[in-house]
Amino acid sequence: MSDTAFTVLVLCTGNSARSILGEALINQLGQSGSGARVRAFSAGSKPKGAAHPGALRLLARRGIDTAPFRSKSWDEFSGPGAPAIDLAITVCGNAAGEACPVFLGSPLKAHWGLPDPADVTGSEAEVDAAFEETWRLLEMRVRAFLSLDRAAMDAPAMQAALARIGAMEGAA
Repeated sequence: MSDTAFTVLVLCTGNSARSILGEALINQLGQSGSGARVRAFSAGSKPKGAAHPGALRLLARRGIDTAPFRSKSWDEFSGPGAPAIDLAITVCGNAAGEACPVFLGSPLKAHWGLPDPADVTGSEAEVDAAFEETWRLLEMRVRAFLSLDRAAMDAPAMQAALARIGAMEGAA
């Protein structure tokens, strides 16, 4: 394995909830003892401008520093000086009629559609429960992705594995 991290861009429309949680999970779980094995970023095609308070509360409860997380445009990952992206993962819920962005700057693409916890209304506890469920479903997918032997897979095998991961419990 090379010293270069495999880079993942987690995309959604608003980049305020699911994509930020995906970025956090991949960066938290994708570390090896010798440094970054997988490095994640997140972005949106129409960023909301701020991370959802429910996402920030969840990250804080998990002991993750919330300072680096912000809602940002995918333009940051397509211009000069942008990091090379190995995999773009969309997390929009197609079943809910959301239009997922299509990122052209990566050779591998995956769709891990999940319901948007930012759509949940009610008490803070109800909103937090929706974010916890999204975290659980994303964590399952991230762990499955990280368990893949990427070095032993060609592009079609990787695409097939990514599609299976996207179809796991809770797919939207």
